[in-house]
Amino acid sequence: MPTSIDPPSVVSTPWITYYKPNPQARLRLFCFPYAGGGSAVFRAWEDKMPDTVEVCPVQLPGREARLMEAPFNRLSTLVQAAAQALLPYLEKPFAFFGHSMGALVSFELARQLRRQHDLAPAYLFVSGRLPPQMADNSGPTYDLPDAQFMEMLLNLNGTPKEVLEHPALMELMLPMLRADFEVCQTYRYVEEPPLNCPLTVFGGLQDETDRKSLETWREQTTASFSLRMLPGDHFFLHTAQTQLIRIVAQELSHRTML
Repeated sequence: MPTSIDPPSVVSTPWITYYKPNPQARLRLFCFPYAGGGSAVFRAWEDKMPDTVEVCPVQLPGREARLMEAPFNRLSTLVQAAAQALLPYLEKPFAFFGHSMGALVSFELARQLRRQHDLAPAYLFVSGRLPPQMADNSGPTYDLPDAQFMEMLLNLNGTPKEVLEHPALMELMLPMLRADFEVCQTYRYVEEPPLNCPLTVFGGLQDETDRKSLETWREQTTASFSLRMLPGDHFFLHTAQTQLIRIVAQELSHRTML
């Protein structure tokens, strides 16, 4: 039997940043950032979603308002903690969106909720991430010496150069960045039955992750599947933001009218 969930008694927790609470919404969209990212990544999303959707950016430990908390370095413990924290907010239909590391978190969180609580998202959006069943054989980088690790971050184009050149700021951020990379690079896929929710995958036309590889996300759902390629490199989440948000909004608008 599905878990019985009482309505949440508060409008925010350390895990969820509500920029514009919408108690009348018919669906909650939980958004998970990439490695090193925080909930501010999704600040612009609230104003571009239909009134039926409440955007809930997820704040992981070790960044922004949770900077002084220890970050997770294993996906399994991160997902277990996230499931416990978000469970009181799943009393109405919900969807997940995740980019890069966030895609992996949202996928495994959906499986965790199915195993433990017989719950499933109404929609899953994953972005900028190889399918979990495809092993990444590039080798670990989370334990590189500081200079090499920061050079890698610069080449990935996800951390502003002015941040990388700010020693005091990097001293604060490096443990979180290393932990996020460790989360991804120590992940091992375990086969389970596919999910039964619609799945949309986003990829960047100039990203290293090719369309053929992204197509194999199709194996992870028995419901509808679509793949959308957008202009930009790995961080098309920012450069093609308007187009990406519009697609997500259209899909969720359709779901909330059913």
